Amino acid sequence: MDTTWHPGEQALQAAVGVRERMAEIGSQIIRDHMPDQHRELFNKLPTLLLGAIDAAGQPWATMLAGPPGFITTPDARTMAVATGFDAQDPALAALRAQGPGAPVGLLGLEPHTRRRNRMNGRLLSLSGDGLAVGVVQSFGNCPKYIQARDPLAWDDTPSALARPLGAALDDGALALIEAADTVFIASASAPVPGDGRADGVDVSHRGGPPGFLRVERRLDGGITLWMPEFPGNRFFMTLGNLLRHPRAGLLVPDYARGELLHLAAEADVAWTDDARGLTLRVTGGLRRPGALPWRWSGARLAPQFTD
Repeated sequence: MDTTWHPGEQALQAAVGVRERMAEIGSQIIRDHMPDQHRELFNKLPTLLLGAIDAAGQPWATMLAGPPGFITTPDARTMAVATGFDAQDPALAALRAQGPGAPVGLLGLEPHTRRRNRMNGRLLSLSGDGLAVGVVQSFGNCPKYIQARDPLAWDDTPSALARPLGAALDDGALALIEAADTVFIASASAPVPGDGRADGVDVSHRGGPPGFLRVERRLDGGITLWMPEFPGNRFFMTLGNLLRHPRAGLLVPDYARGELLHLAAEADVAWTDDARGLTLRVTGGLRRPGALPWRWSGARLAPQFTD
């Protein structure tokens, strides 16, 4: 029995004809420990993407930041992150409410080299000084669709109070979405993920030319987003999760000004010959000005968008 992939992932793998192949190689590419090259990458990153799910079953994505070295891997099955606890961060607040054992999705992405690795696990501890996570799944991702950026300067200005948003969002949030070339998405295999190897929370990257995240203003005043699905590694972890638990948490970073926009959405997976992607009906969100202390260079578009 293949325990690497849950039924949602398996359904989409079957839809594109790779189910048997993924069943064969799943245990080879999805490990229960971090290889040395993954640990080396995590240990030098200036940021870390984190996904969590709250008590209401809503996934949230966030970005943690620090000087390179703020992420350490004491051993191949443990990651420690030296980061202050911000109660305004919805993902960290969800982890604190649940405590040890809470599912966590992590993505280490080095924007200037386009390297990225993923680690999904369970929370071991969380305090005002940081958090620790035990590995359940560790795997690599290809560099496709990542816009290259360089961290330029660290801004110590304290972040402003978070601004809660309703389903209609506000002009600042809409402008950020419409200009975005990079979005992160958190998803979960169930409202309360189980303990199986394939169960838990994921956080993944989506990139495209500025404006790739299409905004529709509905007649009821709400916002619906369309996110295209570009060909990738065919793991279908995010889409597979959303087939089972159709709620997503989006993170849209403002790399120039340091704002983080967190969005909660109801998700519908479109998988036809004419349209493959996600319809995301926004249910609310949060703007956190100054929450990202790093300031970055302009984007160098991924090769897939410059041909």
